[in-house]
Amino acid sequence: MAGRDLVRFKEFKKQGIAVKFGRFSQKENNQIRKNVEEFLSITGIDSAEKLLFTSRYPEDKETISRLKAEHLFSEGIPRPWRLIYYRARKMFDPNNYKGRYTKEEKEKLKKYHAMHGNDWKKISEMMSRSNLSVAMKYSEIKSAVNYGPWSKEETRKLMHAVEEVIRKRMEMEDANSLSSLEKSNRDISIDREKLYQRLPWTEIEAKVGTRYWRQCKQKWTTILTKKMTEGQQLYRGTKRLEAKINLIKRLYEMQVEDANEVNWEELSNTIGDVPRAYVQAKFYKLKVSCVPSWQKKTFSGQYHGCFYILLKVFA
Repeated sequence: MAGRDLVRFKEFKKQGIAVKFGRFSQKENNQIRKNVEEFLSITGIDSAEKLLFTSRYPEDKETISRLKAEHLFSEGIPRPWRLIYYRARKMFDPNNYKGRYTKEEKEKLKKYHAMHGNDWKKISEMMSRSNLSVAMKYSEIKSAVNYGPWSKEETRKLMHAVEEVIRKRMEMEDANSLSSLEKSNRDISIDREKLYQRLPWTEIEAKVGTRYWRQCKQKWTTILTKKMTEGQQLYRGTKRLEAKINLIKRLYEMQVEDANEVNWEELSNTIGDVPRAYVQAKFYKLKVSCVPSWQKKTFSGQYHGCFYILLKVFA
């Protein structure tokens, strides 16, 4: 833990606030924007880009680094400082969120990767895209990817890869928490949530070899859903309509403003004993098909739109 986090975390503990990890909520994103604006106002730094991407401004690097050491922009966010900083970099990077890649950009990306390998920082500067964007896009377009049905061998590789990374993670956790005697007498057991939460999909992609990370994640969700439901056909016939109604009804009752505030594990019970990713995928399909201009609406606007459509259907 960074030294600067100790005082913050002690204060959060006094207030009974738990430290958070995982995806940032819209409320937290808004707080980061407010904090960055206040930071710029106090320090006189010209822009968020200069604050967060100091290496792009070598002539001001020393001054900015000193100001960053004296002031923080993590107020009101119970997370490790480093996570807040990385999130702010993603939000304020002018090279991020630049839309779909053109055919020419994809060709450039393949060319630059052949020249510089996985040096995503260098490639991102040449592409005027963020590091994460170029890395994930290259994952999707590299020539070895197969877009057809999964073969038995590919499925076997995927299951083996997931098992390998989960076992490795569990063994590392055990190394920090169990005595040597306990380790020798303990078989590795896995909580269900560890089967689908926060898996290293780019690492799994590399082990599978013929599919990119998003395909691996979708296929693994399908495999888990089938195993967890013992092969029952979900979301079919009258059950399909009933599941849609229950899902949107529960979201409407929650009245949450951000997807990160939703207890997706609880919502999975509206459809059956399924992974949270399965439920999230079903809601995505619903909002795309039911809500006009859904991309421009807030999360609450999206599920409200679905709710009103269902009301009209049964009016």
